[in-house]
This record gives sequence, structure tokens and C-alpha cells, in this order.
Amino acid sequence: MTVMTATSEQAAKPLPRPGHKVMETARLAAIQPSRLSGTRAFMNKMIRERWDISNVLFDVDANAEGTVVYSIKAPDQEFSFIGFSRPPSRTARTGRIIGQAWDMMGALIEGPATGAEIETARREIPKLYTGRATPGTLIWCRSNRSMRVFDQTFEALAEGRQPDVTDLAKVCYLMRNTGLDGNGTFGTRSFPSLGARHALGGVLQAQLLTAYLMREFSCDLVEHLAAKRSDKAVRLDPKLRRYIGVGNGSALGLIFFVHKHPRLIDGLIAARESAIAMARGLKLTPADPRVARLVELLAQAIVFRKQDRMVYETFASSAEVAADLEKLVEALEEFRRSGTVLGRKAHYPLDILAFEFEADLVPEAYETFLSLLIELVPEEADRLLEAVHAPDEFNVSPAETVESLANLIREEYRWALNTDMSGPDAYKYVWYKSETAEEPRRGAREEVPDALDLGLDVCGGIQALHGDLAKAAPALSIARFLMKHPEHRFMVARVQSLRGLGYHTPRANINAEAFVPIDLVRLMNVGIHGIDKTRDFLSRNLRGVLYHGAPTPDDLRSGYTGTWYYPAEPVL
Repeated sequence: MTVMTATSEQAAKPLPRPGHKVMETARLAAIQPSRLSGTRAFMNKMIRERWDISNVLFDVDANAEGTVVYSIKAPDQEFSFIGFSRPPSRTARTGRIIGQAWDMMGALIEGPATGAEIETARREIPKLYTGRATPGTLIWCRSNRSMRVFDQTFEALAEGRQPDVTDLAKVCYLMRNTGLDGNGTFGTRSFPSLGARHALGGVLQAQLLTAYLMREFSCDLVEHLAAKRSDKAVRLDPKLRRYIGVGNGSALGLIFFVHKHPRLIDGLIAARESAIAMARGLKLTPADPRVARLVELLAQAIVFRKQDRMVYETFASSAEVAADLEKLVEALEEFRRSGTVLGRKAHYPLDILAFEFEADLVPEAYETFLSLLIELVPEEADRLLEAVHAPDEFNVSPAETVESLANLIREEYRWALNTDMSGPDAYKYVWYKSETAEEPRRGAREEVPDALDLGLDVCGGIQALHGDLAKAAPALSIARFLMKHPEHRFMVARVQSLRGLGYHTPRANINAEAFVPIDLVRLMNVGIHGIDKTRDFLSRNLRGVLYHGAPTPDDLRSGYTGTWYYPAEPVL
């Protein structure tokens, strides 16, 4: 691979960063939301297509008990969101699947909601695993209030005033998503059955729409309850409605997702890296409007980070990120004044900046810069995302020879072969499912000696496979090899099916003490889903904000044209 340097001045087009660099888990953890992340991509789609979202039923009493229905009209398809509001239970409510009470449970279905569908959802959703969704159901969901902030907002609106922005900014949401279940779960429609022409046929789009509707429901509910309390109640200022997102909590289960869907991970990261390379290769003059646009986006990100009130245990603080982004703005301003970058004439300033600043910035700041570069090639980036095709199935190529497969492993999995799996810490931890919480756990093997390890042991599996391949005749077919070694079938199918892809598997032994679980959880939440302000707890759990700053349904109908992400605290 040709590596661009600051002095080569575009001898060749910049190439996407190689997999061995991107797929280190610490680097994956630093990836920031971009145009290709779930929430941003889906919001762009709703803005572009002017989706019409309206409330058609809000039958909720002063105690927060009742039913709501929203109509969602895409250009060629209609959906309904059915929600069941409940008064918060101080004892039974929980974010876990084993819970028995949530502040809201709901369903996203295809078509207008009939009375029969509403009643079926009312009866079946509370059963969860023993319930059954109607045939047109895409998602079942659950959410809980942020009690303190919801109550503060409710009291303020009921008194005829807006809530304090400082209070809202501490969490940035009124309700938190505690479950988005689909793709066959509870009898919901499988996502592959939707097809590319379906309005929600893209990656994660059914879940993303449901999360957005949670945001709208939370704002509508607090306004509705305030109006029930007082005749002088006011509605949320539109600036606050945009600023308020929906909370999201995630934990170790996302690590299983990363390993179960390697083609999807590869497709999304490859699209991002390709878009970044395109942007780095732009030949720009100081007067090019794209330079001014990048400065504007960086300035917006700096304000956002400076106002961030979250405390991060593991990752760089927002103050550090903001300070580093200011260095990039200074360099771009130099280019706008003189056509030079760091004192040297530059025709490809973005490539030079990306090269020169990589080692000098905290990873989150550098990845923020790369993510914002994508906004300079929006059409190309959107096409890359649309082209992501990620079937889950792995197939064995039986005619391949042992020699060919062994060569492939040495070429593409050298990192796994070089990982020490014989030391005392290589298998220190085991991944299992908690009997009480029904959630993934990671524990010391000596503490749960009888647990079935549910984690994907890529390093151990690759080394065992390669060792047995070395003992077989080079010309032997894989079909005959697997007749003798059926235990390797899954790893063989995985290796063969992912041949030539560079971003499918994080380069880490997840059973080792050195592995930091939060790294991959953060990749999914931030880089893939596009969640902001992801606070980390105990290097295992994250809480963040979806749709932070997103346009409201009124904005969508009227033709929103602003930049909604990285919102500043509203000034009322």
C-alpha cells in the first residue's frame, strides 16, 4: 500500500487506512459519529424525503396511563407507532429484559394502526418472550423516564416557564431507550424480508425510526402531563425540543453483535474509510467553499465539546477534544489566508492535515476531524452507505485446498497467529449469560468454572485451525479436511467467507485480561449508531444520547436545512 506523506503532495490518491491500523480496538473505540452513522444517515433520509410524522391518538390521563398512536408517512409507505404509557414504578421498573414494568412499551408496525392491532399489542407486548407480535410488526420497544430531568421539565412547563437548560444538559434526554427488539424476535418481521425497496430496508432503520419516535413521545408526554396539571402550562420551546434526544444504555451484548455480523461491520467501516480517503484527496484552493464549511463544522464541534457536561472515566475528556480541534481550525485558517499548511504550500490540505496531526491529537479529536471530512463528499458517501450488503451466512468452499487456506490465514490473520494464547492471562476471562439478568457477562474463569464460553475465540480458533492444516497434505481439499476435523467447520467458513475484506474482525483476544470491553461497545454506540456523549461506567457500560439536536416532525414537514448534529445549548 502506498502511504501518503506530507511531502508527497498527492503523488497518488490517498487510500483508505489499512485494516491492521483501523481494527485495533483502541482505535475502534475512538471512531466518532459521521454522516454514515445510523442516526445521522437515517435523519438525513427523513429530511431529504420530508417524512410526515403526526400524532393521531394521545389518550393518556394525568397519571400517565394510556395509549398513543403516531402515523409515519414515508414517500411510498406508511407506518404506525403504538405506545402504551404507564406511571413510573419506583420498585419494578428496570432497563433489563427481565424487568416487569417500563414507563412506555410500544410497537412499530407497517400501515395504519387498526383497533385490533392496538389491542393485540396491548395484550402481547407486556409478555415479552411469551408474547407474539402481529405479522406486520417491525419493532417492539421499551423506555423509562429520566426521573429527575423529566420531573424538573414537567414542573417548569406546568408553572408556565421553560425548564433550565443547565438541568437538561446534564443528561440531554427525558426518556431512555431500554430495548429495541426486531428481526424475528417475538415474531416481528425479519429484516432481510423487507428488501432494499422498503422504506425501512436499510441498515438498522426500523430501530432508528423507533428511537426517534421515543424522543417525540417523551416531549409530547411531558407537555401533555403539564397541561393536565395546570391551565397556565406552556409547551417546550422548539429549540429545547430539538436539543432533547433519547437516552440509550448499552453493555457487553454489543460485543457479540460485532462478532456475529462481521460483514456488516466491514461494510460500514469500509464505507467510512473510503469516504475519508476521497475527502483527503480533494484538491482545494483557499477560497473553496468546502474549506469554509469544514471550519464551520469544526467550530460547531468545538462549542459542543466545550459545553459537554458529561464525565468520562476511560476516554478523553471533551475539554481535551475541543482543545485539539482548535489546533485544526488554526491550521485551516492559515490555509485560507496564505494557501499554506504548517508553513508549506498545499494543494491537498486535508491530506496533509490528516497526516501531520494524527500523532498529535487525542484519538477522539482526530477521528472527529476524519468524520467531518466526510461531509465534504456527501453524495459519494451516501452512495457508499447504500451499497453496503451484509448477509450473515458463512459458507464453506469445499474445493479449496489445505495449502490455499493456510496461505490465506497467514496472509490475513497474522495478528491472530502472533497472539500469545499460551500465557496465564490468555483465557483469564469467560463470556457467559447471567441466569438472573439474562444478559451477557464477562467474569474470571476461576469464578465461573462451569460456564459455557459464549465469546468468539478468534485467536485460539485460528491457531488451532492453522496447526491442523499444517499437518494435512497441501493438496487435500477442505471438504476432506473437515471430514477429519469437523470442529473447524465454523472457522473455515468464516475465514473463507470474509476473504479479502479488511475491517471485519477487531484485532484482540477478548478472553485476555488486556482486552477492554468498553472499546467495542463504544464502536457500536458511537461509530456505528451515532450516539453522542457516551459516558462510560466500569469499562463495561455506556449511556449516551440518540438524536441529540435532531429536527422535530414540524421541521421535517417544513423542509429542514440546518446542521442538526453537535447542537449548542439553546439560548432562550
